[in-house]
Amino acid sequence: MNAENERMAATLKAYSRNGVVTAPNALASEVGAAILARGGNAIEAAIAVAAAIAVVYPHMNSLGGDAFWLIANGKDVRGLAGAGQAGAAYSPDHYASAGLNAMPVRGGLAAVTVAGAVGSWGEAYRLSRESWAGRLSWAELLEPARRFAEQGFPVSRSHASILQERLDALRELPGFSRTFLIDGEVPAGGTTWRQPDLAETLGELQRDGAECFYRGSLGERLAAGLRDAGSLLRPDDLAGCRPEWVEPLRLDYARGTLLNLPPPTQGIASLMLLGLMERAGIAEMDPEGDAYVHHAIEATKLAFALRDRYVGDPAFVEVPVGELLNPEYLDRLCTGIDPGRAQPTPVVPGPGDTVWFGVVDAQGRAVSMIQSIYYEFGCGVVAGNTGVVWNNRGCGFVLTPGHPNLLAPGKRPFHTLNPAMYLERGVPRLVYGTMGGDGQPQTQAAILTRALDFGYAPEAAVAAPRWLFGRTWGESVAGVRLEHRFDPAVKAGLERRGHRDVSWAPRYADIMGHAGLIRIDRGRDGGLELWAGADPRSDGAALAAGAALDTAEK
Repeated sequence: MNAENERMAATLKAYSRNGVVTAPNALASEVGAAILARGGNAIEAAIAVAAAIAVVYPHMNSLGGDAFWLIANGKDVRGLAGAGQAGAAYSPDHYASAGLNAMPVRGGLAAVTVAGAVGSWGEAYRLSRESWAGRLSWAELLEPARRFAEQGFPVSRSHASILQERLDALRELPGFSRTFLIDGEVPAGGTTWRQPDLAETLGELQRDGAECFYRGSLGERLAAGLRDAGSLLRPDDLAGCRPEWVEPLRLDYARGTLLNLPPPTQGIASLMLLGLMERAGIAEMDPEGDAYVHHAIEATKLAFALRDRYVGDPAFVEVPVGELLNPEYLDRLCTGIDPGRAQPTPVVPGPGDTVWFGVVDAQGRAVSMIQSIYYEFGCGVVAGNTGVVWNNRGCGFVLTPGHPNLLAPGKRPFHTLNPAMYLERGVPRLVYGTMGGDGQPQTQAAILTRALDFGYAPEAAVAAPRWLFGRTWGESVAGVRLEHRFDPAVKAGLERRGHRDVSWAPRYADIMGHAGLIRIDRGRDGGLELWAGADPRSDGAALAAGAALDTAEK
């Protein structure tokens, strides 16, 4: 391994007894590590990471997006959903009158739902202060993000490349070029980029708290900017947005319990997929062989078919969560997996992008969090002079009557977002997750099984070759992609079983998601030992509390 590879590998794993953080952007990881070093708890570090990564990784998330949390303090594990609802003026008739038969993905008409992320930061902060003895101020936690926006930071590799790839669809959207281009051009990787409007917005949030995003002058300016871009969101829609504490979904697995979030997220699909893989006997297979990948793909087909049939906003549709996670039901469902033959390929949705990160502090308190604007750069609209690019999560709605995700005022769309944990004896053992739309359940299954069933270290579980079943940009059919580190016999074995459109992806492919994993052990002295891994496919890092990046890494 040469010196550069050694330097890069050093940022992809971390060990500490005082706290660890893993995130898909190294600058954000460093912010979290610094908060932990100051004695901040896992929630405080997660808020600081969430704000920072919304600035330094803007193609994947923003203040104008949504966020979902799993927060654990010993055996007390809570879910927090920061999912915005559709504006009161939105209905299928509105799009029909505009001659549309599907939800738009870019522009003002794609700015359909309120952004729930900032509200979730505020609610998590309240829990930290009231129940976790949090002592860092709200303004302190947002200061690294504000400073990045004001003083600038080096544009990441994926930021530059994705902006270049999507520029034609985004350049003319309201506020986009002014905010994201420099002299009309895409900034190259490593270029220092500043966001003065966003810095002012973050300063206002520091002074007035998360509430001002929804029910203050900032909220009014956001709504006005969106209205001018053609969105139907109004100040009352923002004012009506509230984060929601939810009970996590649970499923027994191995010697512990898997946790994920309930609808409208696809957390139930992630749990079903792992439950089916366990029942199919994957623990006895080669974790990088064709039988393992075949069974994972077939379990994905079964889980996604039920997800797409049932999952929507539970305030509007009944989702049979108990039935779908019933062990006997999963036993019966698993009989639909043929070890030697691929089943027909269902139609599955397309891609989406996001960020996942995890934090564990010195007391073992843990946060698994995911934050997103859905497609890269969301709907592409920057809300007035706030510097906030808005999400396009509303394209998760459909316009077909009777569908669980039929657009309706005040309704939340189906969310691909789903942070995960694995508990043993009721307390967190693994904290994990990924970005990647429909790839999220599949990548979660890959890293969880390899870490738990096969004993991979966190960084190895995250780096190991992955597969993806589904569609990517511009495709109408679902295929199977394999990273080109799998043995060629894996591709041949899948094709022999009847899998269609099996193709190679790059050795470390962005489409496989940017994942992370933290393992929580007990040392011989009874103290915590924390191990974290970050994804070589990302621009991220796993860092111990207080660790700082070398200047070259920044």
